[in-house]
Amino acid sequence: MGLGHELKRLARHSAIYGIGGLVSRVLAVLLLPLYTHYLSDADYGRIETLVAASTVLVIVLRMGISSAFFRFYFDSTDPERRTLVVRTSFWFTMAMATLGLVLGVLLAPQIADALNLGGHSANLVRAAAVGLWAQMNYEQLTSLFRVEERSVQFVFASLANILITVAATVILVVGFHKGPLGVLVGNFLGTLCVYVVLLAYRRYQLGFQFDGRLLRAMNRFGMPLVPSALALWAINFIDRFFVGQFKGQAEVGVYSVAVRISSAVVFLLIAFRTAWPAFAYSIEDDREAKRTYAFVLTYLVVVACWASLALGALAPWIVDALTAPRFHRAHEAVALLAFAAAAYAGYTVLAIGSGRARRTQLNWVITGIAAAVNVGLNVALIPPYGMIGAAIATAASYVTLFAGMVVYAQRVYPVAYQWRRVLTAAAVAVGLTVAARATGAPLAVSLVLVVVYPLALLPLGFYLPAERKRLAHLRERFQVLG
Repeated sequence: MGLGHELKRLARHSAIYGIGGLVSRVLAVLLLPLYTHYLSDADYGRIETLVAASTVLVIVLRMGISSAFFRFYFDSTDPERRTLVVRTSFWFTMAMATLGLVLGVLLAPQIADALNLGGHSANLVRAAAVGLWAQMNYEQLTSLFRVEERSVQFVFASLANILITVAATVILVVGFHKGPLGVLVGNFLGTLCVYVVLLAYRRYQLGFQFDGRLLRAMNRFGMPLVPSALALWAINFIDRFFVGQFKGQAEVGVYSVAVRISSAVVFLLIAFRTAWPAFAYSIEDDREAKRTYAFVLTYLVVVACWASLALGALAPWIVDALTAPRFHRAHEAVALLAFAAAAYAGYTVLAIGSGRARRTQLNWVITGIAAAVNVGLNVALIPPYGMIGAAIATAASYVTLFAGMVVYAQRVYPVAYQWRRVLTAAAVAVGLTVAARATGAPLAVSLVLVVVYPLALLPLGFYLPAERKRLAHLRERFQVLG
């Protein structure tokens, strides 16, 4: 297949996967008034604490099997071999999720005390444990749609999950006044319902078959990714802890608004990351894979940096439109956080090289160094600069992550990435953002700076001849339509 076909395939699946994420985030915003009306601050804090703790436990219990599944599935085109990978992954995930469920139910009071959830919170822990079991098993089954590149079916399952979850949550919280327990139970009811349907749908693939040697090989591949995933979790969340410790919860509130707005880039990234592993490993020829990876990095950086430019340049007006005056200062951190997400987007492309080469053993070193940079800069910068210090720390840690993976991935799986184009795209976006915000440009000028980004790349020799030809063709078509 040609490069153009491969890139269109990736873009198509990323766009479809993005539908579920978009609906989920819109509904999350719409449910926020419900949560704040029917739940106290402490109740909402308990839910967030349990969700964060569950995220960590999922990473540990999976033992890297979810990443290994994508790599090993594409090792062979033999249907029997692929079925063995599916069944081994399925039963291992089932066993580890059940272990987490049993421990959560039995040790619920002790866990509630350890997390400082307050009295009468054991049932919340038990509900979170059921949610953990449902989520782990559900995601393992929906991974089958991803390796089969059946993105439409994946989105249908996701939308069904979301809609059942929202309906159940509203009924339990508003109708039955179940408070935080209603939120947690509502969250896993949708997942459980869709999971049962998927079990029936996949029954012909899920016979009792388990290969211990295959599992050990998958664990050798996936286990080095566990500390890496934990380090990434720390980079994503630990800044809120430090801001709260050094500057108080009011500063955390303002910073969280900046995080929420910059997460528009993260939404783009989630859609891409959902499609990326199956797509990247499905390209069998190494030469074609390396050529495709190089173009994917370039185009992803362009799109992510353009989105970051838009958020950073327009941040004052976006924040003013969405928040009360006491939160307006959040716009100062949006650009840094958005470009941090763009750097992480690049990292996800580079990291596939170590996976393809089955050399993931040192991934945790790179993410660990980035996490250490994050912690060190948070401690150094938050006391004098508040949330801006946290945003600087986040951006620096993601740039460190990107740079570290450049060095490591190029050693284990060399790819001729288009570095001049990548750096040009990033530098121009950063420069236009600085021009908009440092000069205090009005809205009209800021909008112009966002729109001209692709044109600003033209005199710098960014576009290849084939790309310039395609752009000229598109311009002619628009002129004809106009």
